Order: sequence, then C-alpha cells, then structure tokens
Amino acid sequence: MNIRCATPEDLLNIQHCNLLCLPENYVMKYYMYHSLSWPQVSYVAEDENGRIVGYVLAKMEEDSEDAPHGHITSVAVKRSCRRLGLAKKMMVQSYRAMVENFNAEYVSLHVRKSNRAALHLYRDALKFTITEIEAKYYADGEDAYAMKKDLAEVKTELAEQRNPGTTPSKLLTLVRQHTAAISSS
Repeated sequence: MNIRCATPEDLLNIQHCNLLCLPENYVMKYYMYHSLSWPQVSYVAEDENGRIVGYVLAKMEEDSEDAPHGHITSVAVKRSCRRLGLAKKMMVQSYRAMVENFNAEYVSLHVRKSNRAALHLYRDALKFTITEIEAKYYADGEDAYAMKKDLAEVKTELAEQRNPGTTPSKLLTLVRQHTAAISSS
C-alpha cells in the first residue's frame, strides 16, 4: 500500500470510494474546491496496482477569528482494506501537512455518534477529544461528535526532525520563532 498526496486526477476515484463507503456524499465541485484550495492536506491510499482504496479529504478553516486550524472533511477506506492502519496513516500525514504548510494549531472533525470504529480511531488511536455534540448534524438527523486534536506535539516533533539533538527548551523556542515568522508574513 502507498499513501500519497491527492491530486485532481484522483478526484473521480475519491468520489467513487466515498460513494461505496459513506452515507455523506459530495458533488464533484466540492472535491475540486478542496483539491485546488488546499492541495497539500488531502491524501489517498493506493493498492499495489495503483487503485485508490482510501482517502482523507481535508481543508484549512478560513475563520480569521480563530487560530489557524485544519478540518478533516471526510475519511473513507474500502471495506477490503480496512484494519490495515491506512486511515490512521493518512490522517497523520494530513495534519502534519497542515502544520508544515499552514502552521495549524489544531485539527477538527465531525463523526457520527453511531460510528464506533471511527470514534475509536479518532479518540483512542489519534488522541482527538470530543468538544461537543452537534444535534442533528447529518442529513438523516443523526447527531455528531465534534472533535479536536491539538497539534503542539506535532509542531515539536517536526521541529526536532529539522533540528536533531536540540534540547526541549531550544525546540520550544524554535517552534515559537517559526510560529511568529509565519504569523507576521
């Protein structure tokens, strides 16, 4: 299996995967909007024949009143490829790209209250926290958990990779300098 950044050429296959896996479906224009606006943060998983078997569709929120943050719009993995860790790997790649490219402070998502497998992935494996319950969030009336993951640890990890052997206090200084430089530009 290969995980890579999604391209506009992948959008029909992403949409097909979405239609197979999820009750929330989107028009092609919506996928195109994500792909053209934030090409760095959506990912696909391919099988050994290059067929797309999963995706993470993500974006950056454009609400200027809050810290820069990303949002996971949709995640799906075809049934035959589940339980291989693909969703987790794509999610990690996506929110790391949000930090690297947009200096994201956190990432958010919504998940159906009934989707126990996804809730386990987000809460237990990826350490998202439930911030609220949004009543009747989905078109069929089901409630959603709004979830959030702070990306401070990801920022520190990325700074350490760029500056191996640096002490934690120096890393914190580097992260703050990087954040200030991006904020002022």
